[in-house]
Amino acid sequence: MTLEDKLANTIKLISLKNAIDFNNNIKPEVVISKTFSYAKDSKKNIKDIIPEIRKIISELSLLPLNEKETLYNQIFNESDHYLKNLDADITQPVLIYDGNNNKNQIPEKKSPDSQHFFELPQLIGAEYGNVVTRFPPEPNGYPHIGHAKAAIIDEEYARMYNGKLILRFDDTNPVKEKLEYYEAIAKGLEWLNIKPSIVKNTSDDMEILYEYGRKLIQKNCAFVCECNPDLIKVNRSNGIFCNCRLNNVDHNLSKFEKMIAGEYRQNECIVRYRGDMNSLNTAMRDPTLFRIILGSHPKLGNKYALWPTYDFVAPIEDGLDGVTHAFRTKEYELRNELYFAILSDLDLREPNLIEFSRLEFEGIPVSKRKITPLIEKGIIQRWDDPRLPTLMGLKRRGIQPDAIRKFVLSLSITLSETKPSIEILESFNRKILDPISLRLFFVRDPIELHIDKLDVDSIEIKNHPTLEMGKRTVKVEKILYISNDDALKLKVGDSVRLMELCNIEIMDIDVSDGMGTGKKVIAAKNIGNEVSHNVQKIQWVSKKESVDYKILKPMPLYKGDIYNENNLIIDKGLAESFISKLQIGAMIQFVRYGFCRIDDFSSAIFTHR
Repeated sequence: MTLEDKLANTIKLISLKNAIDFNNNIKPEVVISKTFSYAKDSKKNIKDIIPEIRKIISELSLLPLNEKETLYNQIFNESDHYLKNLDADITQPVLIYDGNNNKNQIPEKKSPDSQHFFELPQLIGAEYGNVVTRFPPEPNGYPHIGHAKAAIIDEEYARMYNGKLILRFDDTNPVKEKLEYYEAIAKGLEWLNIKPSIVKNTSDDMEILYEYGRKLIQKNCAFVCECNPDLIKVNRSNGIFCNCRLNNVDHNLSKFEKMIAGEYRQNECIVRYRGDMNSLNTAMRDPTLFRIILGSHPKLGNKYALWPTYDFVAPIEDGLDGVTHAFRTKEYELRNELYFAILSDLDLREPNLIEFSRLEFEGIPVSKRKITPLIEKGIIQRWDDPRLPTLMGLKRRGIQPDAIRKFVLSLSITLSETKPSIEILESFNRKILDPISLRLFFVRDPIELHIDKLDVDSIEIKNHPTLEMGKRTVKVEKILYISNDDALKLKVGDSVRLMELCNIEIMDIDVSDGMGTGKKVIAAKNIGNEVSHNVQKIQWVSKKESVDYKILKPMPLYKGDIYNENNLIIDKGLAESFISKLQIGAMIQFVRYGFCRIDDFSSAIFTHR
């Protein structure tokens, strides 16, 4: 077998093993990284191998999982000692090579018992100890689950390679930014247990950004345009350049200085990149780099009137901050060409740019276009409303930060525009809540239950069925309450068990309570305390120890693009009075109902089942 044959089989084996380990999903980044460690003997250049890897992955991806497993075994069994040693090494730390053939040690794979069980793909060209990532939110709103995904990925990679994470507030649009948003983002990251190495504001670098603007103009890579905004839009759409493009460097520099000095009104002129008006990529058709915005900046006041756009800021700040790997969502895909063009023109260091898909759930959009109007119109009162995907809303709902982290890592890095089910997040959250949540009883739309006799006037109930979380004493009498949902299923002669109390037989339904109230009452007799798996078990609350209680159940805000009017259900009923002893914010599980977070002294928010 030639070296090149071995290389091809190596790629296939790694790709197939990756698919088997990750639910039939081949992750190109992982395959490329692992292949590099075994490519040192190949006569091909490292960079020339990547297209071959992608071609093999593309072909193998078409196979169903069972055929991948068969092919994997076939290659492994027919291979020589070289590939068998390779297979033994697949799950071990590997050495990868960057474009200069420098070897970089990859961190060891985390054990399944680790807090971070899910492993992100390894980075190409990453040097252990020298990786720098950045999270650049604009402080123009409250952080949501989409921000959490980006921030967690940025931090995980910095952690993975013992590098640095920069929190950079992209605050160059003064009319949209508020101090409360800076604070909300910082608190959201703190709640997620994300600790950046450096915190900065893009607006701190305004003088530096002006200087780079001058450099672009001096190199004739940018010009000042005084065309009407509507004309600019039409010309860009039709690929027509304007006469402003013909002005010389000195003219443009003079105009630029006047813009900085505040001698122009808003929309009177802009600075544009000298791109290609014939480009199929519309982002390269002389895009805007600076524009005049008259408004008070939350941190700088009225000090500046000329503000850079994200297209200008992102590459320069990444270059200045020493970012090695810049992650951003797929929506910026067309702007990548401009990103690298600006870096090249200014002779700045080029980071590795990695894209991933946005994150939102079906029916729970993260778009400000859909969320902000709900707040502005008063349909939703607060940004921490549990129906919202904001971090404040998720926290109030009872979603734990570590569940969000594990959920994000389980999705890994992908460009596919899928909306994962919120049930996946709930499954991670459930595992965290189960061992810390006290079990209590709640009955919705309570129905009186009269029992002929009870042998006790109080009982002890464990606060958790399997863990040592203490016990509570509940006083009981012959009048109890059960949920209307359970009452509707009962008929005379049925036997049910009142959990932790006794078994009863239903003697009568809909009898008078004897007080002329007209309330529905169920009569039953105590038939002992023998526990049987064949008897239905229902929760109850004691008349002596119950409090009025309500539970708010968030539902999807939208059905498709249509606002869902029934996005909040309020269940009213009775809870054990013991709940009044718990702190606001405590997590509990109402038996046979679901996990909830105590919101105030008389209500809780439904988290999930």
